[in-house]
Amino acid sequence: MNKRTNLIIGSGVLGAYLSAELLKKNEKVVITTRSLKKNYKNYDYLKIQNKVRFEKLNIYQKKDINKIISKYKPKKIFYFSGQSSITKSIKSTQQTFNSHYNGTKNFLEILKKKKLNTKFFKANSGYIFSPKNGLINLKCNFSSNKNPYIQTQQKVFDLIKKFRKYNLNLSNLIFLQIESPLRSNDFFIKKVCLGAKNKKKIIVGNMNTFRDYSWITEIVKAILLTSNLKTKDYIISAGSNISGKDIIKEAYKLNGLNYKKYVSINKKFFRKEEIKSLIGSKRNTSYLRNKHNFKFKIFGHKLIKEMYKNLGTKP
Repeated sequence: MNKRTNLIIGSGVLGAYLSAELLKKNEKVVITTRSLKKNYKNYDYLKIQNKVRFEKLNIYQKKDINKIISKYKPKKIFYFSGQSSITKSIKSTQQTFNSHYNGTKNFLEILKKKKLNTKFFKANSGYIFSPKNGLINLKCNFSSNKNPYIQTQQKVFDLIKKFRKYNLNLSNLIFLQIESPLRSNDFFIKKVCLGAKNKKKIIVGNMNTFRDYSWITEIVKAILLTSNLKTKDYIISAGSNISGKDIIKEAYKLNGLNYKKYVSINKKFFRKEEIKSLIGSKRNTSYLRNKHNFKFKIFGHKLIKEMYKNLGTKP
């Protein structure tokens, strides 16, 4: 296949939206998945299931990785696989480590052995850093949080930097919260918007934290632009903050409701070592503004409205 083939590891939400963006550029997309099936809901939702190719891949088998790279000769590989829940990682420590660290390491060793100049991008999380005055950038120290997901992604971050010394084109792509209507119903903003739209009571944890939420369609545009730039690490986010309380107020207000009548707090949903504010510095994405005149437009209250309008009501 031609040199514009893109290999996306994992059939999740981020990969689906990135596939849609790549298809707009007339590029070929191959998605790897643990098992082949007739329907992939994320791709079906975006009406692109028949426009991409799905291949079964065991990320723990180097021979399988070597085979698929040899077959498609991808220009870019986006590793978007792995157990991505901070909470679930506590009970799934080994799965979290294997799916991120060991899977990534297998790809890097193949790229090194074959001396390929393929661009490789590993999705990572802003939670790996300790913010300074609520903001993170690539100069921040690692977080001291002992959560298995956070510690695993810190190791992966260093792994990418280590293998980059072998003249490989490897980048860490660091994201904060990425929102879309395809998120699981238990993710905070979607959970809140569904509660508001259905006039249902919900239970939440700490409402007084501030986070940096970005909308998925803007994130994948930023990823695509970034993927054509110099090989290094990038933090990609809207760089704007909103509190849990403001999210709840805005969502219920959209349905003419007083959130106080519908929302209760349960401390069992509070995370250990919870950081009050975790926001990406706007300087992190200055290269997008300077080189491509790209700016994030959907964040804060506008993002809540976007999520709300994209969700149907459910009983």
